[in-house]
Formats: sequence, structure tokens, C-alpha cells
Amino acid sequence: MGEGKRMLTEVINSTIPDCTALILAGGESRRMGQDKAQLLLGEYTLLQHVTSSLQPLFVDVMVSVRQMWSDCALPQICDDTVHAGPLAGLLAGMTQTQTPWLFVVACDMPFISPSLVQVLSAYRDEKWDAIVPVVDGHPQPLAAFYATRLIAKVRANLNGSGKHSLRALLDQCAVCYVQASELRAADPALHSFFDLDTPQDLALAIGNL
Repeated sequence: MGEGKRMLTEVINSTIPDCTALILAGGESRRMGQDKAQLLLGEYTLLQHVTSSLQPLFVDVMVSVRQMWSDCALPQICDDTVHAGPLAGLLAGMTQTQTPWLFVVACDMPFISPSLVQVLSAYRDEKWDAIVPVVDGHPQPLAAFYATRLIAKVRANLNGSGKHSLRALLDQCAVCYVQASELRAADPALHSFFDLDTPQDLALAIGNL
């Protein structure tokens, strides 16, 4: 039995008590042309799709935003006014949680699989700063676990002169990269990593509902 199948068998239907989920929804959505979090995919928004996948797994689910929404049921965290991007959202989340881990996912990944998240969770260990899936040779830092002890390093990256990105942060961390072969038991087609960046992506997602 592959490692991914073994882990899936062990963790299926379990919750992740030592972790907070953070949905990143503070992007400018330039290529989509409108706020992606509020886009409808079928009867529900992208944010609602992601939320419904995460709430059975995590006691606390938060959303990182550029400015507060009046119609959001989730706890909201505003990115600071100086920095923007996923790294700023990660920092905002780390300042607002008491759990040792954050699971971070982008709001434009509506097919994130709860089983896949559980498999990734099982790789966590004190020796790792982050657990990051890899698909087609490309790390997926927007569907990954981050140890909240990284907060000082995240802040230093944002305030430094280098690249203010999650990948730049990961280059400085102890990262467990989980290959796609270990994730297919939970998500055979790896639909979890389909993100909606353009209207064409949205049309494709609607066509596959």
C-alpha cells in the first residue's frame, strides 16, 4: 500500500484540532476582472465552496480580506495597508490564531478535497516548517500547511528588500514536499489544485459541475 493510501485510511473522517484554516481572499483578481471570492459556481460562491470543504475539518476557519465584507459569516482578518499578496495574508492569519499550524488555501480553489487536506496534515512534524504539495513538478504553496512559529520569518520577509512571496519564504524553511503520487489516493484527478484565474477557467469549472 502506498504511503498516501495508508495515510488516507488512517485519517479519513478525522478532524485536525491543532490547526486553523485560513482562506486567502484578498487578491485583486485582475485577470478575472471581479472579486473571485464572490463569483458563483453553480448555486454557491467560490468562497462558500472552499468553506464547506474546510469546516468539517477545522474548528476555526478564517478568511483574509483586503477590506471587511458585511455579508461574510466567517471571522475576517484584514491584510495590513502596507503589504499585499498571499504572504501578507499568511502574516495576518498567524497574528490571529493560537494554534501551532495554519492550513492556507486560496479562495479560487473550489474543488479542494477534504481527504487530500487530511493526507497532507498527516505529514506534519516538528522538524518541518511547512507541508507543501507538488503537482507536475510545481510546488503548490496556496494549498499548504504552515507552522505558526514562522511568524517572525514571515514578517522579516515582508519587511525585507527581497521577493515578498510564499515561495521565497519556503526557500528559507524546512519544507516537506509531498508528491502528487502520494495524494492521488485522496484526489485521483488532483482537482483540488484547479484554480480559477480567468473567466475561461470559471466557464470550464461550470461545465464540469
